[in-house]
Amino acid sequence: MGCVFQSTEEKRMTKVDWMFSSGEHAKDFVLYYYANLSVAVGRFQNRAHLVGDILRKDGSLLLQNVEEADQGNYTCEIRFEMESQVFKRTVALHVLPEEPNELVVHVGDSIQMGCVFQSTEKKRMTKVDWMFSSEGRRLCYAITPKLNLPVRYPQNWSRFQNRVNLVGDTSRNDGSILLQGVKESDRGSYTCSIHLGNLTFRKTFVLHVVQKELRTLVTPETLRHEILGGNHLVIIVGIVCATVLLLSVLILTLKKTHRNKRYRAARTSWVGRLEGQDHL
Repeated sequence: MGCVFQSTEEKRMTKVDWMFSSGEHAKDFVLYYYANLSVAVGRFQNRAHLVGDILRKDGSLLLQNVEEADQGNYTCEIRFEMESQVFKRTVALHVLPEEPNELVVHVGDSIQMGCVFQSTEKKRMTKVDWMFSSEGRRLCYAITPKLNLPVRYPQNWSRFQNRVNLVGDTSRNDGSILLQGVKESDRGSYTCSIHLGNLTFRKTFVLHVVQKELRTLVTPETLRHEILGGNHLVIIVGIVCATVLLLSVLILTLKKTHRNKRYRAARTSWVGRLEGQDHL
């Protein structure tokens, strides 16, 4: 959070105070600087650091590991040597809820990555940067809303040429992009940076690219194979075996019947001959 006193006069900054107010409570000290000593206090201890150049009248503050409770107004007060006048500047900090940043897309599909800065303050987006990083490689894609045309980097742009389009409304601080025809090589991290003057809003996505599942084309031949598969095949084999067994039994029965008929015929003939001999 910037706090710079701009003046051509030779003034030596001697004290800097940063205070926080959420609107519900009185102001709490965040950090103070005096006699070449910078001290963060309270719940901001180890998270608030003075990063401005005191010699250049810069008392800017860096707040790390931002929490939802950090949302509110931060007031910077700068005092100069031998002067009673105090320079004040207030910064309103809005903490956005964390959104899912893991995206999964199939090869060949399209994916939209949203990057929108929401604020009650009227701040105009001046530029959008999209940076791609994969296996240590970093590629950049920049957009200047005033021109509404992408500013390309020839050495890195070819891989995304004709596949990346700005779909967000830049007048509403929306720098969302659409990536079409996704390739396996598009797997990696995408970081969006929305510039609003000295303020920069960043958001990062991790894109996972997966192969599409293979689908079997259903044809009559496929259906026949499917019918013959699994339990159907077992049933058919059982039917064939039962048929063969029944045929075997039928054949044996027919042979036995045929032998019995021949035996009865032969016996009848033999008995007839014996009776003829008795009459003689």
